[in-house]
Amino acid sequence: MAETTPTSHTFQVDLRGLVDLLSHHLYSSPKVYVRELLQNAVDAITARAQTDPGFAPGDQHVAIIADGKRLRITDPGVGLTVDEVHKLLATIGGSSKRDEEIEGARRDFLGQFGIGLLACFTVASAITVTSRSAKDPAAPVVRWTARDDGSYTVTEVPPGEHPEPGTTVELVARRGEDWLQPKRVADLAREYGSLLPVRITVSDGGTPVDISDTPPLWERRHPTATARRLALNTYCEQVLGFPPLDVIDLDVPLAGIKGVAFVLPHATSPSTRPAHRVHLKRMLLTDTADNLVPEWAFFVRCVIDTDSLRPTASRESLYDDEALAVARDAIGAQIREWISRLAAEDPHRLESFLAVHELGVKALARHDPELLAAMLPWLRFETTAGHTNLPDFARAHQPIYLASSVDEYRQVAPIAAAQGIGVVNGGYTYDAELVQALPRLDPQVKVENLQPGVISASLDPVDTGTELALHPFLNAARARLDSVDVDVVVREFNPVSVPALLLDDRESRRERQRAEAEAEADDLWGGILASIKQHAPRAQLVLNHRNPTVRRVSAIGDPQLAGTAVESLYGQALLMSHRPLRSADTALLNRSFMNLLEHITQD
Repeated sequence: MAETTPTSHTFQVDLRGLVDLLSHHLYSSPKVYVRELLQNAVDAITARAQTDPGFAPGDQHVAIIADGKRLRITDPGVGLTVDEVHKLLATIGGSSKRDEEIEGARRDFLGQFGIGLLACFTVASAITVTSRSAKDPAAPVVRWTARDDGSYTVTEVPPGEHPEPGTTVELVARRGEDWLQPKRVADLAREYGSLLPVRITVSDGGTPVDISDTPPLWERRHPTATARRLALNTYCEQVLGFPPLDVIDLDVPLAGIKGVAFVLPHATSPSTRPAHRVHLKRMLLTDTADNLVPEWAFFVRCVIDTDSLRPTASRESLYDDEALAVARDAIGAQIREWISRLAAEDPHRLESFLAVHELGVKALARHDPELLAAMLPWLRFETTAGHTNLPDFARAHQPIYLASSVDEYRQVAPIAAAQGIGVVNGGYTYDAELVQALPRLDPQVKVENLQPGVISASLDPVDTGTELALHPFLNAARARLDSVDVDVVVREFNPVSVPALLLDDRESRRERQRAEAEAEADDLWGGILASIKQHAPRAQLVLNHRNPTVRRVSAIGDPQLAGTAVESLYGQALLMSHRPLRSADTALLNRSFMNLLEHITQD
């Protein structure tokens, strides 16, 4: 069969469907239409400056007039010829910036994707562009009018309708929409474009209001450092909604970044999604950027301007590429340097910072040995010597024992403190990792995981005669606690106020949980659980013979009443350990309470 000649076709674009796609999926809100209009105006001025050496962008003026039904924005930029209108405005995705295919264009122009004008259809039923080219003064003035049904017209108009080079864009509001109201337009223009290096005014036909506020506050000169700090604090309160604890200057030349990081005055969760304010070439890109700083720096909110990071297609966030990764690391390094500088030069401010954001510093110090060494004297840990820093604690205790959980620490802390055993609570976020890193900074420090034997070995045995006299009592006590797989021993230890201590390790706890699950499981699952049974040491209820209550209980002649009393001591020790009660524990405690009531009733 002979091969047929291929026929060329062009894609048919449903403009209404495309506008719906833009408004519901690409752009977060129709309000971005103001940003797109300002962007095109500033890019046109930038383009004219590249071809006209005497044209200074900083001396130019973009005027916006809005009355609720119509909006008109005029710029003295490079303008368009008839051919350029057909090529750029009537072609979806067309862009003079893209056609240049020059990487440098990304540094000079705000727009990259050539679909910005379509964003105006989210608020307008018709768009008219009237333009006069600055590159070709003899070219006629051209007018392009498009409607949201996808139709458009291009006509040449008399030069008097646009006597100077540049472009005027006019929008006609959609019925029932209020996006073109003067106050709303002014607020959006101020939000997106107040830092642009071009004068921008907004009016309703009367006196124009200048919304420009340049240069950015963090780049302005102030008479004193205190005046600058006060100005930045005020800005943070007005724009971000909080008075900062401190301000960190950011300057990353490699990514063209300048700005500030404001330290939050209140603690925040590491999982909280950050909201950083990012400007691209002075145009607000987003105020909800969440990928600008390292995850550990969750205690800052940044306001920056960049001239080289890449925006996404919607220009509402930053593209997470290698350039952003480098910038993120550089910003993190400057935040880290600020913390180190506080440690060396301003301990009072550092303590104020750590009182709020110690968790963030600990998160960073895990991966930064230099910062860890600098910060350890300032970081506080819960220990048997109180809340203290690790270097001081290590000088007084060798080795350091690390409790793996808060419950494990609370269980042994009073006893360990009384015996002079140094235990650190490793149950809080990042604390265990930092304690384990201590020997890398000081090889003379030894850190060991806390085991029950460490505590039990420090407890004094009772004398032989006392132990023989307590033998019947211990037999009765062990029989009572056999149902919860707990052994009973008698020792002497301080503090005297603690009557009993419950000691076990993770292996024995896991084995008890397995046994309990096996007892409640069906035959199939019970058989599986039985097959993984381990021979773990039993938990021990250690009775303190120095405690008056224990002495009195051990002297009870009635085995039943003595057993009930031991169950009560077990319950108290169990509650002191902060462990969850198993069903067997609950049953034992209920039985102990009922037996006690019955004994009282009989008496």
